Amino acid sequence: MTINRQWLLANRPVGMVGPHNFNYAETPIPVLSSGEVLVKNLFLSFDPAQRNWMVDRKAYLPPVAIGEPMRAGSVGQVMDSQHPEYVVGDLVQTTGYWQDYVVAAPGEGPMGLIKLPSGVSPEMMLSVLGITGLTAYFGLLEIGQPKAGETVLVSGAAGSTGSIVGQIAKIKGCRVVGIAGGPDKCKWLTETVGFDAVIDYKNEDVNAQISHHCPDKWDVFFDNVGGPILEAALDHMNLRARAVMCGSISAYNAATPLPGPSNLSNLTINRARMEGFVILDYMPRAMEAIQDLMAWVSSGDLVYQVDLQEGFDNIPATLQRLYTGQNLGKQLLKID
Repeated sequence: MTINRQWLLANRPVGMVGPHNFNYAETPIPVLSSGEVLVKNLFLSFDPAQRNWMVDRKAYLPPVAIGEPMRAGSVGQVMDSQHPEYVVGDLVQTTGYWQDYVVAAPGEGPMGLIKLPSGVSPEMMLSVLGITGLTAYFGLLEIGQPKAGETVLVSGAAGSTGSIVGQIAKIKGCRVVGIAGGPDKCKWLTETVGFDAVIDYKNEDVNAQISHHCPDKWDVFFDNVGGPILEAALDHMNLRARAVMCGSISAYNAATPLPGPSNLSNLTINRARMEGFVILDYMPRAMEAIQDLMAWVSSGDLVYQVDLQEGFDNIPATLQRLYTGQNLGKQLLKID
């Protein structure tokens, strides 16, 4: 190839994000400077936070500008190198954006430039060992601080992060109750992933089912969803419970802001804590998590699911799958 195919942000989405928010473009393959490497993207990661990156407001990362390639994590192969530690053929993880080629350097961008450990596939690096696994690991263990015998409630439990959160909680000796959408996802969580119970928010009364499956209430709530599910959960917390605020996917595509929970006073009554976090704060400790996650995968204590789409033309539609509930597990795309 002599061109760099790209998907550019065409306009800021109002309501549900979709292919209409992006434009296809072709540009020359970028030229390297000293200390840089040229990476050909092979796999792209799709994460709920990408919808927030399209909003023009101050956040932990600057918004994607109109006319810029959409930001995304990737695994690719080094095609040219002006850096002594990287050679042609190396597989690396970086922030590759929605394009064929990216110029990357260690320590630059949200992800920097990380060589894949020996024997680790791109799919594994972008899921259980990537941002997904790190988010589950540090969010649960550092913010939630679960203790053996406690009850951990997880929303968005069939998603890539939620399913790993539940398994880490089980490894730490907790009882785990998930909230997911649809019988197939609920069955997967109980029969394959090992959750103790799962609530189907599409077909069941969430508040009533939390009461049923958490008779002693919950000690840790790992929330990926927000909205009415968060409000239902806050009715069932234990004394000194911890709510880990990871995401609010229920509101990401809302045309107007959704009202907040009406029962936040329960935090005061129960002397509970509700804390948000951003995984970028923990990236210097990434290897600490990766070592544990690899050991758990090797021992069979941790399983992970990848939803793999294919084709460069399919990139915008693949992002939408996250917000319509089509994906099961980590959403990835293989470019070619």
